[in-house]
Amino acid sequence: MASSSSYNPPCAACKFLRRKCIAGCIFSAYFPAEEPQKFANVHKIFGASNVGKLLKELLPHQREDAVNSLAYEAEARVRDPVYGCIGAISFLQSQADRLQKELDDANADLFRFNDIYTSN
Repeated sequence: MASSSSYNPPCAACKFLRRKCIAGCIFSAYFPAEEPQKFANVHKIFGASNVGKLLKELLPHQREDAVNSLAYEAEARVRDPVYGCIGAISFLQSQADRLQKELDDANADLFRFNDIYTSN
C-alpha cells in the first residue's frame, strides 16, 4: 500500500545534524539539501543553535537576508579565520584607493598636457 504523504528530503541543516526534518523546520527554507556546505560553514562558525535562535527572533521577511549574510561571513571566516570578510573588504578598499590615485595622476597629466598645448 502506497503512502499518501510525499517524501520531503531533509534540509541541509537537519541532514548535517542527523535529525528528522519536520514540517516547520526553521532551517529548511534557507538551507536546501542541495547546499550542504552552506550550512556546514554557518554551523562551524556560528553554531546551529545560535542560528536557529537568531532566525526565530527575526521577522520572516528578514530571515533570507540574515542567512545570506551569515553564509557570506561564515565562508569568509573559513577562508580567512583571522579577518573573515574584513580581509576582503580591506583588500578591495586598498585596491580602490590605489585606482583612485592612478586616476588622479592621469587627470593631473591630462590637465598639464592640455595646459601645455593651449598655452602655445
